[in-house]
Amino acid sequence: MMAETASMTAPLVDAHAHVFTRDMPLRDKPRHAPSYDFTVEDYLKVLDDHQVGFAVLAAASPWLDYNDYLIESVRNNPRLRGTVILQPTVERYILEMMARDGIVGVRMHMIGLDAMPDITSFEYRRTFKRIADLGWHIHLHAEGKDLPELLPLFERTGARLVIDHLGRPDPAEGINSDGFKAMLRLMENGRTWVKASGHARLGPPSTLYLQELLRQAGPDRLVWGSDCPFVGEEATTYQSTIDWLTDAVEDAGTRRKIMGLNALQLYFT
Repeated sequence: MMAETASMTAPLVDAHAHVFTRDMPLRDKPRHAPSYDFTVEDYLKVLDDHQVGFAVLAAASPWLDYNDYLIESVRNNPRLRGTVILQPTVERYILEMMARDGIVGVRMHMIGLDAMPDITSFEYRRTFKRIADLGWHIHLHAEGKDLPELLPLFERTGARLVIDHLGRPDPAEGINSDGFKAMLRLMENGRTWVKASGHARLGPPSTLYLQELLRQAGPDRLVWGSDCPFVGEEATTYQSTIDWLTDAVEDAGTRRKIMGLNALQLYFT
């Protein structure tokens, strides 16, 4: 019922953003170490200023599994959902409590690691089964070059999969890269989505990536995300993320799916 109401009243759904405070404990040797706060109140104001009705907060790698502030932010706020970073030893009871607070998925951040985790181990297989049983999704952030190896492993989990930042294709080969092709093939299974997000990190080819995904896979499993507040790319403006997708996708009905309806169905039902 909430999703039906939202589909009539919310012009946009931002499927990828971060909130944090300076006093949150950083991991050892983080890729980014923001020296400023971007609170949920700050973010909600950005949403209101741009007429965005709903949003999904993504856990970010600098804080590993310190999800406390993210969970507090989505708890009791019907406009927000969240994905968390977890250790594979997490118990189902904890996942169930998180679900009541508005958590809908687990983020697998697999960029900049000294070594990839063994996601075929019992601990991970157990956690992925729990994720699938709860109806959550795996939220994957990986370099495009790693997708041919990773995607078959995640497909075997039985959980829905959401891939960040257009799959971060190898910039040398773009849409012809093995990773991009592997992502397209996996979208045929009906339970894989791709985020049209992070355009500032991907550069001008991001438009081509999005248009090729639309051409080959259609719009039904694409969702738009701003990546606000653009950590490491702070010169990016929120409006530019909207303009980027609007310029890349001519058809208004297709834009409506990518920027709203698909995300409502994926995250809010």
